[in-house]
Order: sequence, then C-alpha cells, then structure tokens
Amino acid sequence: MVHAEAQRTQGQLSTHVVGACHIRLWSAGDGSPVLYLHGFEQHPGPARFLQRLAQHRRVYAPELPGYGGSTGFEALEGVLGVTLYHRQLVESLGIDTVDLIGHSLGGMLAAEFAAICPHRTRRLVLVNAYGLWLDDVPLPDPFVMGEKDLAAAKWANPALAASEPSIGIAEPESRYAATLERMKNLAIATKFMWPIPDRGLRRRLPLIQAPTLIVHGTADRLIPRVYAEEFARLIPNARLVMIDGAGHLPMVEQEDAFIYAVQTFLSE
Repeated sequence: MVHAEAQRTQGQLSTHVVGACHIRLWSAGDGSPVLYLHGFEQHPGPARFLQRLAQHRRVYAPELPGYGGSTGFEALEGVLGVTLYHRQLVESLGIDTVDLIGHSLGGMLAAEFAAICPHRTRRLVLVNAYGLWLDDVPLPDPFVMGEKDLAAAKWANPALAASEPSIGIAEPESRYAATLERMKNLAIATKFMWPIPDRGLRRRLPLIQAPTLIVHGTADRLIPRVYAEEFARLIPNARLVMIDGAGHLPMVEQEDAFIYAVQTFLSE
C-alpha cells in the first residue's frame, strides 16, 4: 500500500500538445486539480513539495514553452499569448476550474491568468511573485548576477541551499548541455522580466476574483517584502503569509510551513 502511494505521488512525465506548443508535463495524484507554474530559472521536476501536494490533489506542473523539453514559445505573442496558452492547456486537460500556484515568474503568469480567465480560476496562490515594479524599491537584476551573488539573494542560508531535482537540467556529465539549457531558459524569462518585470499587471490585479494567498519568504533579496504587500493590497480578497527562514524558494527552504499554508488555504 505504501509503495502504491509513493508511485501515485512520484508522478509521471508526458508530452502534451497545446496548439503549436509541445509541452513537457509532470503530473501526479488524484483529486481536485492544481496547476503549478514554475519560476524564471527552471522547472523543479518531481520536487518533494509537489509530491506532497499530490498526496491530496491532482497536480499538473508544465514546463513553460521554450523551457527544457517544451517548445512553441515563438508562437506565443507576449503576456496575453502565454495567458491564452495556459487557458488552452487547462481546457485541453478537461478542467473546468483550477487552483493555481505560481512561483516567481510563474507567479506573474498565474496572476495574469486569474485576471483574464476568472471563470477558470478557483483559488490563486502567488509565491514570491514577480510582475510589479516600485520605483522606491527597485528590484535587482538576476540576469547579471554571478552564481554566488544569485545564491546569496535567493536563499535565507546560501550555505544550506538545497539541490532540487529538475526535468529541465541535463545529466551531470553533460555540464555544457546544462549550461546551454540554463541560458535558453533565462532568455525566455527576459522577455517578461527585463528590464523591469512590469507588463501592466498592476492595472489588472484588481480584476482578480478568486480568493488569493500571497506567500513570501522573509529573506528573499530578489523580491523584497514590500512587493508581496503590494500584491496583497491590489488584489481583492487577498491575504499575505510571510515565511521566516526562507528566501525566494520558501517551498524548498521551509517546506512544512509552505505546505501547511497552501493546503489550508486550498481546503477552505
């Protein structure tokens, strides 16, 4: 019985065709659907926090077109094109309404989906999300940071930075391929985040109708706390949960606190 449960939550990879896009999709679990949208660096693969969410839900975690094994980004026109692609993806999976979790860049895209497709969004969780710009508190540019500086900005304790599995990283012996893939991923991310990650989302956030949870690691030095507070201010019916001892990836550094906050919210 334990072995069967482990297989159910470990998940599987598949290729899912959505229009001109061929998407590499990780899915696992049973129950009400959850769509997880990953951050600007890479897909987390069968990460433990996704497997834990899949213990009670049906979790879908696609790679964004252009990332890793997913293709078709060139067919999408801007933020609206990506949002409509996500709508097609949800509908192609036979889902009526979905709980949406977006991290980092995925948080920006999740918020756009909730604003433009309210009839498809049941609940929304934004985790250390990009998408806003505050002149008084400018964001650092992650695309010019060296590896050590980026780690220092991302993690509450860089020395304890976890090594997360990813379906978007080549095997260790293929370091050159891994570097090329990372460069490709970041090139896609710059379309949305450079020079500033504000594509008009501020004006659309008040249109979000879904109950919303803002989750933010207190030690995130890529996106300061004031940005989470601004998301919570602009989105109706939003609440903010700050997670101590976590930086840009609270679902990794403080997994238990993240799972508790998200599962409690989704179960309401």
